[in-house]
Amino acid sequence: MATRKKKRSAGKARARRKAATPRATASALAACACVQDLEAIAKRRLSRAVYDYYAGGAEDEQTLRGNRDAFHKIFIRPRALVDVGRIDITTTALGTPITMPVMVAPTAYQRMANRDGELATARAAGEAGTIMVASTIATHSLEEIAKAATGPLWFQLYVQPDRSISRDLAHRAEAAGYSALCLTVDTPQLGQRERDVHNNFTLPPGIRMMNFEGNRSVMPRTPAGGSAFAAYASSLLDPTLTWDAIAWLRSETKLPIVVKGIISGEDAALAAQSGAAAILVSNHGGRQLDACEPTLAALPHVVEAVAGRVEVYLDGGVRRGTDIIKALALGARAVLVGRPVLWGLAAGGKPGVVRALEMLRAELVLAMTLAGLPSLRSIGPGTVVRA
Repeated sequence: MATRKKKRSAGKARARRKAATPRATASALAACACVQDLEAIAKRRLSRAVYDYYAGGAEDEQTLRGNRDAFHKIFIRPRALVDVGRIDITTTALGTPITMPVMVAPTAYQRMANRDGELATARAAGEAGTIMVASTIATHSLEEIAKAATGPLWFQLYVQPDRSISRDLAHRAEAAGYSALCLTVDTPQLGQRERDVHNNFTLPPGIRMMNFEGNRSVMPRTPAGGSAFAAYASSLLDPTLTWDAIAWLRSETKLPIVVKGIISGEDAALAAQSGAAAILVSNHGGRQLDACEPTLAALPHVVEAVAGRVEVYLDGGVRRGTDIIKALALGARAVLVGRPVLWGLAAGGKPGVVRALEMLRAELVLAMTLAGLPSLRSIGPGTVVRA
């Protein structure tokens, strides 16, 4: 029995290697019509544990599904006889020009998807003319990512119990040329990600968290099984964090601060009052609190609460160009995508990420053309209607 299992495993590994040849990869990417096609390729190429880590959510995954379902409850109201001979989707994020209202969300452990990991993603984001947000728990250091990048970068930050570590990361990001800090505030403790528990998830051999030194860069295994990441994360997260953390971080850096993980209008107002430059409406991709309000449903309340004082972005569930229109119509300046980028990375490295971003760009342009929306400025509350 053990021999048969080993043979099947070896056969699957050979199939993945064959599928990953440059010619086969280019052909597979060209055949993709949407980012969901990239996910199908990624699922075949990744181990179950890695795919589930990327794809999964907390507990019953109600929040994960809710983020997508929320987009299905909003419909676009197209206008007729509008000159759409030219479609302008350029915009800015905190003053930085980007070629489309789509940025790359911070996602951890990208070398599990492709050996070039975050370096490939940074190069792809630059080629696509947009911003990448690099994760604190990246598998390349923030300096390596900055050196590889061909476009602007933001750095995602957790404020840890030992604030000197977070302070040093913020200083390193500023010195390396990152143009904003993206402070994650929805993780006082890690959510219960049951796929990871079932898979006894831990980092594959040779993959480390390169923004840390020594033992902190290595995820220890859990002798009793379960998710090694959940056990390790307790050392990275500070459950005592309050709004004072924004003032503290502002005293440590000149970089603008984007507060990531806001859902309620009340917290959005507090973030604006605390000196945030922008808010990212996010529920951590459904990976923290299950049964949480979907981000698209929360977006209008956040936009109303800040009343134009700060920029507002959204992540969670964006898979189509029409999704982007809906988010912008409800008040987002831009959206961030995470899993589609990971699927592109797993499917084809840098070309796969470029393909993911370009498909979203093409879908957005087509949807705006069909809806009679010649520019982002033409998108507003009247563009959409609820079911």
